[in-house]
Amino acid sequence: MDAAFTEEQHEIRRTLRELLLKRCGPDGVKAAVRTPPGYDQELWRELAGRLGLPGLALPTAYGGVGCGPTELALVCEETGRAVLPSPLIATAALAAPLILALGSARQREGLLPALATGELTGTLVVPGGQLATALALTGPNDGGWAGGGRAGGIQARPADDGWRLYGEAGQVLAGHTAEVLVVAAHTGGYARSRTLLFLVRAATAGGSGGPGGRRDGGPGVPGLLRTRQTALDETRAQARLELREVPAELLGEGDGAEAAVSAALAATGVVAAAALAAEAVGTADAALTRTVGYVKEREQFGRPIGSFQAVQHRLADLYVRLQAARSAAYYAAWSTGGNGPGGAGPDGAAEPGAAALALAQALETLRTVAAEAVQLHGGIGFTWEHEAQLYFKRAACDELLLGPVHRLRARAAEEAGLFAGGAVQAGAGGGPDRSGPAAVRAPEAVDV
Repeated sequence: MDAAFTEEQHEIRRTLRELLLKRCGPDGVKAAVRTPPGYDQELWRELAGRLGLPGLALPTAYGGVGCGPTELALVCEETGRAVLPSPLIATAALAAPLILALGSARQREGLLPALATGELTGTLVVPGGQLATALALTGPNDGGWAGGGRAGGIQARPADDGWRLYGEAGQVLAGHTAEVLVVAAHTGGYARSRTLLFLVRAATAGGSGGPGGRRDGGPGVPGLLRTRQTALDETRAQARLELREVPAELLGEGDGAEAAVSAALAATGVVAAAALAAEAVGTADAALTRTVGYVKEREQFGRPIGSFQAVQHRLADLYVRLQAARSAAYYAAWSTGGNGPGGAGPDGAAEPGAAALALAQALETLRTVAAEAVQLHGGIGFTWEHEAQLYFKRAACDELLLGPVHRLRARAAEEAGLFAGGAVQAGAGGGPDRSGPAAVRAPEAVDV
């Protein structure tokens, strides 16, 4: 097999890195997150219009570039390196793939070209902070994670002119600015209980409100209230959505099939996990690069602290971990695109567990590198104003949003069939249900 990148892929990486080096330094990031939308809208329009980042993995028939998960992962690695605040992940890795997979011809033609050019942004709305569960990253997504008739979820009921949604959801990526909301809601009551996806055309971005401020859904969306939440990682804007009889349309045609929705969410989770893993690798690489530069300049006892063997050993260990995480992220993206050896089956599915495992390794590596960066920067690294905190906050919040790491690994092991006899199974909360202190049980339970 040939795992080398093509010249086109190298060019995508080089062009984006040069642009972000000029336009997205640490001071620019801190200024952008304090604007009402939480990101630099002018830079986003340039990234979308000039480079076509939102439509990178969309077919050319819908205005996309026609690339695949590998190119999207390379782009996310560069945006992660700059800790870029943007709606890229929410739009390109969550909303657009679901519309492409499940949407009717009218919905795809009406939304995907605008999403591909950045004219519209989108996101996936999952109640209860169950994003990782909905995407089948930490457990099967065939349970009642969308509410199941309980409080705290989102309920959908048919109406004369479509559907009505009622409920709330928190930790929605870019939820306060996205114009297209793909909402996971429970419907059917007890007789036909199922989870389906619905489209809500929200207001345009850049309206009133700001960090912690409220804004309604606009005149066309009565009953929608969106609040930008205060988060430790300001570069990953999140919002709380309250829906009170909000008009919506079913994503797709007919009455909807829960099995198709679960399969589409799982497939989207594989692509999103590969992209997020690459993004975490880029962030860890930037943190390590800045730390290496700092220890070469910072002097102690009359010599740079980077000359001390103990510091060199710590940095060498971080470098090895980073390269391993990068390899795993690249392989996950490559496998997701149907190129892995045996990784893509007849239906084009990625190698089981590869994306979740890569995400787990990348998140763990980012956490370790960010913590060491703070330590090796000394007292200045502990101040909120220093750029080392950008990496530390991203590491902490990504694992809270997408992890924890041990559940990602347990799910990957389950998908890959490493354990026989149900040694790793999903519990009601979406995580692994262990009968012992570890996921690995007796040796006889392992398939060799």
